[in-house]
Amino acid sequence: MAWELKQELKEQLAAEEGYYRYPLGTRLPVALAYPNSYFVGMSNLGLHIIYELLNKRNDTACERVFLPERKSIERYENTRTPLMSVENQLPLQQFAMIAFVLSFEMDYFNVVRMLELGKVRVRAAERGDMDPLVIAGGPCATFNPEPLSAVIDAFVIGEGEVIMPAMMDVFYQARSEGVSRQEMLQRLAQVPGVYVPSLYEHRYTEEGRLQAIVPQADTPATISRQWVQDLDAYPAHTVVRTDNTEFNFYLIETARGCGRHCRFCMAGYCFRRPRNRSLGVVTREVKEALQYKKRIGLMGAAISDYPEINELCKDILGEGLSMSVASFRADSVTQELVDSLAESGLKTLTMAPEAGSSRMRAVINKGIEEEHLFRAMDMGLQAGIRHFRLYIMIGLPFEQEEDVEAIVDLAGRLKDYMEEHGSKGTLTLSVNPFIPKPFTPFQWLPMADKKYVEKAAKTLTQGLRKRKNIIVGVESPKEAFVQGVLARGDRQVGEALLLACENGGSKAFKRAMKDCGLSMDDYLYRQRGADELFPWEALDMGFSREYIYQEMKKAEELKPTIQCFDGCHRCGVCG
Repeated sequence: MAWELKQELKEQLAAEEGYYRYPLGTRLPVALAYPNSYFVGMSNLGLHIIYELLNKRNDTACERVFLPERKSIERYENTRTPLMSVENQLPLQQFAMIAFVLSFEMDYFNVVRMLELGKVRVRAAERGDMDPLVIAGGPCATFNPEPLSAVIDAFVIGEGEVIMPAMMDVFYQARSEGVSRQEMLQRLAQVPGVYVPSLYEHRYTEEGRLQAIVPQADTPATISRQWVQDLDAYPAHTVVRTDNTEFNFYLIETARGCGRHCRFCMAGYCFRRPRNRSLGVVTREVKEALQYKKRIGLMGAAISDYPEINELCKDILGEGLSMSVASFRADSVTQELVDSLAESGLKTLTMAPEAGSSRMRAVINKGIEEEHLFRAMDMGLQAGIRHFRLYIMIGLPFEQEEDVEAIVDLAGRLKDYMEEHGSKGTLTLSVNPFIPKPFTPFQWLPMADKKYVEKAAKTLTQGLRKRKNIIVGVESPKEAFVQGVLARGDRQVGEALLLACENGGSKAFKRAMKDCGLSMDDYLYRQRGADELFPWEALDMGFSREYIYQEMKKAEELKPTIQCFDGCHRCGVCG
């Protein structure tokens, strides 16, 4: 049976192109672990970036490890076979370092699962000098690492391209000197952008409120997020090519960060400042993709804001390639972009108004009006696109019942517009309960309670059910509330997470919280005080706490914040 598991990994590798594989023993093995399926992990551009960065070193053999499918997990357990890497089928416990990519809160349960399957001690405090060093990076690691602070030895805070080289140098130097694990962690904590949670004590009041974060002697009081100043120096594209991904695209990142200041959006705050790759660099990557004959997937927080988007589209189509984007801003989309997408075979045009009323769009500082949505839809219809999708959130701060009803009204009028212009296509609403995130203006605010979210979802589904070709899809509120606790969770929540993993995973989380003496409601629905100390307070994103607090007040007052511009010094990220 263990042989069969190895054979499956070999077959997976045989279906790939572009991977790195070094003979065992020639380089130090480092595992790049994605806590979800191969299909999901290989669709993540960040994984490709770090995979290539590590393998281009002359001392590292970076191999990928994924969470197996459910049936395969049973076979691993029944045969007591340790979780293995794709490239050399090396057991996870035999790697010198394990680096997790954290993109989603629900994957925290899978981190623990993968360590267990790999025969690696889950708790960092129980791992010794001979055990792998376990690190983690990615969006979730950057904005709140605390729920996994008992598991992860060190977190990468910010963008890995500018942190990992120095981190790996310190790691190798410490290994060559044969220092203890504790000494290695203390050295890693001196690397800009590296957070070692075991070196920071979190003190609580008798009521369970965080009272202080105390660093050990000679440990930085705060960890500053690191970010790439010049994206052109770090091209970002698909490295390992396989058909077994979500959309089977060749991914190319055109830009990083977003300057639109949407108040709900973690990416807009934790990946400032907004930066664009030059057209020349992106077109060179397009030419590189020619030989692979894959559809180009353009990546960026607001792809239609890319300054040379029209010219880039012409270049891609001129090379005989097709292209796609996840979504775009309705206020900056151009007919040229829409025509290029239609020519590439795009069937559904996706927009993200997030809210149905102009009042709610003012609360979140979305900056999109109805006229933008209708104009973008008109562009799609003129280009021959028949289907449209809207990303919508319910339970936003300061939302009222009429704001939810406005979503029904807006969807109905957009569908009317489609039909008036000869389209019998589908209008899909992808609806998600709003989850407050750290380092955003809404970090102080409660999440909408379960009854409200369920009522809002019912308003949408019942209000639109009689309309032909309107589909309403609502994410599970139950899962959203688990995400809500983890997103703003502290080290106490981390203990509940570990207990849940002992009893079945995410489905056992609510019971685990109760068994740990913690209240889900307290983490979800409590309004935080203006001066409350947050678990993520040791991290510095580059902007002041006062700045985002004022953004929260502006949301309540429906006041706008203009987008980033050259020479702007409002938030502090740019100096």
